[in-house]
Amino acid sequence: MAEQFEHFIRTLSHAVWGLPLVVALVGTSIYFSCRLKFVQLRLLKSAMEYLLGKRENESGQTLGDISHFASLCTALSATIGTGNIVGVALAMVAGGPGALFWMWIAAFFGMAVKYAEGFLAVKYRQVGEDKKIAGGPMYYIEMGLGSKILAKLFAFFGVLTALLGIGTWTQANAIAAAVNSFGIPNWFTAMALAFSVAAVTVGGIHRIAYVSEKIVPFMSIFYIGAAILVLIIKLQMIPQALRSIVIGAFSPEAVLGGGAGVSMMLAVQLGISRGIFSHESGLGSAAIAAAAARTNSPAKQGLVAMLGAFFSTIICTMTGLVLVVTAAETGVFTSRCAVGGALLTSHAFGVGLGMTAAGQHIVNIGILFFAFTTIIGWNYYGEKCVQYLWGDGAIRSYNLLFLLFVIIGPFYKIDVIFTVADVVIGLMAIPNLVGLVGLRKVIIDGTRSFMRTRK
Repeated sequence: MAEQFEHFIRTLSHAVWGLPLVVALVGTSIYFSCRLKFVQLRLLKSAMEYLLGKRENESGQTLGDISHFASLCTALSATIGTGNIVGVALAMVAGGPGALFWMWIAAFFGMAVKYAEGFLAVKYRQVGEDKKIAGGPMYYIEMGLGSKILAKLFAFFGVLTALLGIGTWTQANAIAAAVNSFGIPNWFTAMALAFSVAAVTVGGIHRIAYVSEKIVPFMSIFYIGAAILVLIIKLQMIPQALRSIVIGAFSPEAVLGGGAGVSMMLAVQLGISRGIFSHESGLGSAAIAAAAARTNSPAKQGLVAMLGAFFSTIICTMTGLVLVVTAAETGVFTSRCAVGGALLTSHAFGVGLGMTAAGQHIVNIGILFFAFTTIIGWNYYGEKCVQYLWGDGAIRSYNLLFLLFVIIGPFYKIDVIFTVADVVIGLMAIPNLVGLVGLRKVIIDGTRSFMRTRK
């Protein structure tokens, strides 16, 4: 029975993440990049300034629950997780070093979609009776596109993603595997994790944002700093590593050899799909956090929101570069390693630093904190989807169910967990893409108006 279920889930995953969805995601990203005149390049500096509050000059009463910085940290808390460490390693082992190049391409064009999602999130958000902000794809699909059915579909699949996909199983399982190295049993991890999640999420968006503001920047700097140290130690390997990434993107056989079984199409598919998973451009999830930002300008929040793809890809890049510069010693690509992604990454850090234990601790600590913030971020996303579908009365039941899935997460097989996550994420992306394309004129015209006012 279990084998039949696994086979069904894998078949469903291949169907959902087939060529049509990947083309739709990539095509939407390219379309908005072109129509918005590559806003991710032209206004990147301004986006950073809005993020840090250096260009705030809005008049009148400003709506919103949290600052630009807090909204981005909340979005990043849900975005930066095991995929940036474990997923990148698995994608590069299967698709070769060239997969990292296609992650960069997906992230660059994906920033324009992130902008569009952030723009619509603020434009169509609603203020509840309790004066709290509610927004996201379900609101701009209903209010802007006029389709309640698609809005409800997005919210429904959003709840499933929070409960069965990114929010619970994958992260809880990764945390349990990380702390197992310190001799901590799964049952203790499950209970401690559930207690910690409950303590944070009971405070709502303000407490989630507060915790995210503290953990996300600290852990990002810690992980990036460790990776930079490896790159400094392996400085002479960087030119060769960059060469293998570029050549491997178009001709994997030239880097891995003809017997590796890696084609250019496989490198493209794995790089783009893993890039989308890591920064979630086109999935619509980050728009829920963007809606809570304290601003009256959809364009400003769109600019801040697009930085999510930028920062998330930096973490992926650090993981990928460490794997490539240490490949000669770890045999990551030549031996077609069969071990898990976390072990591959920790081994690469250990080899790069010359200290096996240090590499293991860096990766495990990174997974522990990144996965925890992903859990609390997705708890908020799922809660807003539940609120949209069934009202405030269903939130308590949802939170209890969420904690239950966190508790059982460490005891499931990791491959089945990731496959289930792939399915529900893909199903959530479909109505969001319809909403983005259907409201493209609103986004483009609103951006042009913002640029005229800004000048």
